[in-house]
This record gives sequence, C-alpha cells and structure tokens, in this order.
Amino acid sequence: PAGVAEQLALQGDEHVLEIGPGPGIFSVHIASRLPAGRLELFDVQPEMLEMVKNKLDRAGYRNAGFHSGDAGNGLPFSDNTFDVAFLASVIGEVPDKAACVRSLAQVLKPGGRLVFHEIFLDPDRLGISELRSLAEPAGFTFVTATGSRWRDIVEFART
Repeated sequence: PAGVAEQLALQGDEHVLEIGPGPGIFSVHIASRLPAGRLELFDVQPEMLEMVKNKLDRAGYRNAGFHSGDAGNGLPFSDNTFDVAFLASVIGEVPDKAACVRSLAQVLKPGGRLVFHEIFLDPDRLGISELRSLAEPAGFTFVTATGSRWRDIVEFART
C-alpha cells in the first residue's frame, strides 16, 4: 500500500477523494502524504468508514472526511473540488460504473487525476481497455498504465 500511495506522486497540499476505501488499506498511507491537504473517503458501507476513521485516528491523521453513499448515484461534493480521485479494486463493484465515472469527472478539477488500482486476483477487476472505455467518454484522457504481474495502476486526467 505504501508503494501505491507513493505512485500517486502527491505534493502534500492536494484534496484527494478515495472511493471505496474498505478497511483503509491505502487511506493511512495517502493521508500521511497530505500534510497540508485533505482526504475525503466515500464508501457505500458506513461500517467500513468507521473502520477507516478509527485507523486514521490511531495514526494521528485528522485531515479526513467520511461520506457514505452509492458512487453510481452521484457524489456529495461540489464541482471541481478534487485534485486526485483514487479507486482501488472498487469500480468493478459499482452497479452503474459509467455514472460513477461521470460523477468523478464533475468533482475533479480540470487536469485532475483519476487513478485506478486493479489487482489481477479480483473477480470484478477491469482491464485497461475497459477502464479506457469508461473514462474517455466521460471527459478523461488516458495518461499511463503501470503494473506488475499482480496489479495495474491506470491513470487518467480530466480534460
């Protein structure tokens, strides 16, 4: 998780949205890279948000917000709010994937980055071409895909 958070190349003052953080595998590592920034977490399961909140509290990070809902039904944030949106093995589980990506296009600033982390063992995993077919029609430009035999990290920029 620390290596993935490092790949986000955060400067420290960004406003980052993590969709579907689950128990917070990446959240503490992301929050640690935002000394002057903020991390907003959005998950369909309030109990997962509570787990992440406890984990961040124990680690001493207070620069986070917690929001519950279905990412396919819109996001409770103003337009052009975030510098980075990060989704780790979650887009495949969203019932309306296209609506979720359109909502992300609204809340990301122009030039903002949309980053997907997809692991190969996930049965809901989307490949690079599937991610492109979701993101590009919503106003994103493909930037890069890096990976290993276990995962892909696919990055887009909002145009």
